[in-house]
Amino acid sequence: MIRRYAALLVAMLLPVVAVAQPNTPDVPYVTTPWNVVETMLEMAQVTAGDNLIDLGSGDGRIVIEAVKKRGARGTGIELNPHLVKIALEEAKRQGVTEKAKFLEGNLFDFDLRGASVLTMYLFPQINIRLRPRLFEQLKPGTRVVSHDFHMDEWRPDMQREVPVPGKSYGPPKSTLYMWVMPVNAAGVWRWRLPLNNTPVAFEATVMQRFQKPEITVTADGVKAAVSELQLRGDEIRFRLLHSPSATLEFSARISGDEAAGTVKRAGEDAATDWKATRTERGKIRLD
Repeated sequence: MIRRYAALLVAMLLPVVAVAQPNTPDVPYVTTPWNVVETMLEMAQVTAGDNLIDLGSGDGRIVIEAVKKRGARGTGIELNPHLVKIALEEAKRQGVTEKAKFLEGNLFDFDLRGASVLTMYLFPQINIRLRPRLFEQLKPGTRVVSHDFHMDEWRPDMQREVPVPGKSYGPPKSTLYMWVMPVNAAGVWRWRLPLNNTPVAFEATVMQRFQKPEITVTADGVKAAVSELQLRGDEIRFRLLHSPSATLEFSARISGDEAAGTVKRAGEDAATDWKATRTERGKIRLD
């Protein structure tokens, strides 16, 4: 990963030129420490089934480690042709060229749709510019891991600190952030369930900002209390207080305008299938 901050102060002073000047490096090159590389791959739970894309791949170490140690496929995108050459030579030396590829170019010019894991070590300004592109191109469940720099209002799903003695800028540690790309759950959803042998019509209105949803549910037109709402990738979970004696636990995966999963009464093991249909589609807020 490897277009890096030489110092935080430098980061604040240098201009962002990744789009305006596509042949000019947008971030100085600083290698990622090996313990940071390993932690990034661990946080993303990289496996042989993954396709990792590293933005600003430098000497290629993240891609090569993902291929060699975890069996994944990987592609590094790097603006500096000299670093691309170094990465290609190292991949050849380690015998991973069938699964490890390195491409020269501007990261904003590449299609990211094939990634199941995305890694980067970029200016925070670049991260923020990337946000709409990530939501547009990455499928739900894709893990995004950033070394040292966050995504501003888009809060991470996981955060870790790694000791880095002798680091060239700031304290001797690195902060790693991970986000799981969410499905778009925003909109109006409807479903019916038999409760106490009586069919009940439910309607849920979901508002979503990044990966954080808010939900309002009515049952036969009466507002019901919702708690423990979670959205991770394409999976949504929540508890619904339908009556003083009936708390329902819903779990489903969202695909397009359909949510399909199970529902059960709290404290019981038996679950039944349920399905909801989205009748009005909303948008994810990215501000």
